[in-house]
Amino acid sequence: MSGVSAAIRVLLADDEALVRAGVRAILASSGAMDVVAEAGDGREAVELARAHRPDVALLDIRMPRLDGLTAAEEIVRTVPGTAVAMLTTFSEGAYVTRALGGGATGFLLKSGDPYELIAGVRAVAAGAAFLSPKVARYVIDEGLGGGRLTREAQARARVAVLSPREREVLGLVGAGLSNPEIAARLHLVEGTVKAYVSAVLDRLGVRNRVQAAIVAYEAGLVES
Repeated sequence: MSGVSAAIRVLLADDEALVRAGVRAILASSGAMDVVAEAGDGREAVELARAHRPDVALLDIRMPRLDGLTAAEEIVRTVPGTAVAMLTTFSEGAYVTRALGGGATGFLLKSGDPYELIAGVRAVAAGAAFLSPKVARYVIDEGLGGGRLTREAQARARVAVLSPREREVLGLVGAGLSNPEIAARLHLVEGTVKAYVSAVLDRLGVRNRVQAAIVAYEAGLVES
């Protein structure tokens, strides 16, 4: 094997051609990502995901024929090897909570920093969760209901049951690091990190890394 990593294969779906062109250019600038297919609506996105089986499907939320949330659910269900990340705007923040349960593991802003987009795609491709910091704050402040102080107190109570090492792992999950990156940061083997992540999800009673990341943000374990 050569020492060169394969490019991350991306499916890009947005009904605006200009947006697709901009996102494609940003991903191409990374030198490690290849847009293998583009879709102008959600139904086409699902079909292309099944045909190309990309590493990441990057989906707009509002699209014709089939909205991005429904498309995400179908891709997660029928193309299990493809990670899904949503492109969103603040006006669409209320939809993010639905996508949490649908299997999406990334939430990125169209208006965000290009580095954020590249980092987000890279993170979800590696099996990690990634929330744009602005999206995460918006979801926590506006999208989950209840008072912010109450949610913070509840989150801190939930993470109090974790060991110091588990809280450390949770904070890194919230920061969007993959298992290999967490292992390198904490000087652990990857198998040990996987065990920690599994234990954290179980003890917090959450279904996936994105939900765990929300708890990490609410509990103050992730720097803004």
